[in-house]
Amino acid sequence: MTAPAPITRVQTRMADLAAAGRKALIPYLMAGDPHPDDTVALMHALVAGGADLIELGVPFSDPMADGPVVQQAGERALKNGVTLAVVLDLVAAFRSQDLNTPVVLMGYANPIERYGTTRFVADAARAGVDGMLVVDYPPEECADFAKALQVAGMDPIFLLAPTSTEARMRAVAAVASGYVYYVALAGVTGAAHLDTDAVTKALPRIREIVGLPIGVGFGIRDARSAAAIGAVADGVVIGSRLIEILHAQVRDNVAVAAQQFMAELRGALDAGEHA
Repeated sequence: MTAPAPITRVQTRMADLAAAGRKALIPYLMAGDPHPDDTVALMHALVAGGADLIELGVPFSDPMADGPVVQQAGERALKNGVTLAVVLDLVAAFRSQDLNTPVVLMGYANPIERYGTTRFVADAARAGVDGMLVVDYPPEECADFAKALQVAGMDPIFLLAPTSTEARMRAVAAVASGYVYYVALAGVTGAAHLDTDAVTKALPRIREIVGLPIGVGFGIRDARSAAAIGAVADGVVIGSRLIEILHAQVRDNVAVAAQQFMAELRGALDAGEHA
């Protein structure tokens, strides 16, 4: 009989938040941007500001789902010499001081396959990674990879979109764990035309079929939009606006700005939860 997969930090955090009636605040940060030496400090600042999980971007030269802001952040990170191995080192450094905050890597298949999937799973688990969202790994074609992650104590996380069919939702349900990431609009990251009503209508069907917590991202840019999405989702993912804020700072103020922005979002989410 196969032993059950270990309970992950992601699953534990999402369950704890649900039990407390709170919503997950999930910032997306590109590893190595704006400065590689500051990434770990930025991660800690995000947590200090109220982040519950961190999605850490793995830079890639040909991202298909990233809007201009995230693309430019990835280009800067690549110029700064940030590779997948460097990202794992950054996670390990963060994990040496924070044993509780889940870290989910978000990226593309090419760097993982060049690294070697078996080696990657082992090294990611050793570094303290808690989940992996590979944008171009369709659920129908990565059951073995998803299972390897789960056996190693990590969650395979997948995207769903307004265009996702019931068949795609069921395919995701068969292999995903932790949470699913619902793309609030058809397009790339950073778009501004968020339709909260459409998200509200879409989530019940996803919950029925997938049965996992739902984090919603794409188009969330401020406390108001975060609170609106937090009213219907299990978590709120914010990336492009965070990257813009960080890139606009002088270096000495980057961590302070990250913490302040998270505190604004956390306050809005908590106010909405108690309304």
